[in-house]
Amino acid sequence: MTRFELEHIIRASAAISNDHDIVVIGSQAILGQFPEAPGELRVSREADVFPLHHPERWDLIDGAIGEGSPFEASFGYYAHGVGPETAVLPGGWRDRLVLVSNENTLGTRGWCLEVHDLAVSKHAAGRGKDIEFTAALVRHGMTSHDVLDQRLDQTPLDPQLRSRIRQRIERQYGSVPGRGGPI
Repeated sequence: MTRFELEHIIRASAAISNDHDIVVIGSQAILGQFPEAPGELRVSREADVFPLHHPERWDLIDGAIGEGSPFEASFGYYAHGVGPETAVLPGGWRDRLVLVSNENTLGTRGWCLEVHDLAVSKHAAGRGKDIEFTAALVRHGMTSHDVLDQRLDQTPLDPQLRSRIRQRIERQYGSVPGRGGPI
């Protein structure tokens, strides 16, 4: 997905939900802070979104421009309408959202997760693709080890899961030269 395509999804989601503020919480939220993110971080053809002021309208988005829709058939990408509870996020994440608003969003505002909040949510989800995504963030120098540790402490998680995530983060930083440890 490109930033232009994400802006299209934001614009369409806003029109469908009648809410001019759309939150992007999935992997493609990376395009808010890093519009030219490396290709390996932009492989998803979907953007996970919900309307900020009317989160219950996520299903309208999913039904109109979601997977298998004419929108996807026409453009090759789609919106995945989700609820705000879909992602496990650090406290204060809403205060750190990254604004996407320009001529392509036609006055609507996209609010993308900040990269460290996104990384913590991906670690909490823990699927293979999520771990690959967070490892790529580390390789490209897009996250800070210290900030990830702080955000992890601010995330409501089971202590055992928090410990496993912390170990995974240590391994990821330890495996990249110049990013926290030996190869």
